[in-house]
Amino acid sequence: MGDFKQFNSGSQLGAWVGLVPRQHSSGGKNHLGGITKHGQTYLRTLLIQAAKSAVMTAHRRNDPISRWVLALRERSGWQKAVVALANKNARILWAVMTRGEQFDARHVSIKPA
Repeated sequence: MGDFKQFNSGSQLGAWVGLVPRQHSSGGKNHLGGITKHGQTYLRTLLIQAAKSAVMTAHRRNDPISRWVLALRERSGWQKAVVALANKNARILWAVMTRGEQFDARHVSIKPA
């Protein structure tokens, strides 16, 4: 994979791994398909497998990410929750590796203005 700083953001890392939906957009209408499955196959597989385990056991934990994934699973379904959590974990991985800080499960990100 190399240096994590080659990506400008965590979303670029998620796209490189292949955890973002395929877009078929035209004329202002956005149509999102399934995940692209382009990019780093092995890393994507590891992230998906870890997310499956986390989603299946989220009801046992009470941290913010587990509560978020349970709510997402109720709204969107099991598989979409797994892929969303895998993408979230890829973004967290990028942030931890580029900033050199410890992971904080209670961290609340602030959306830039």
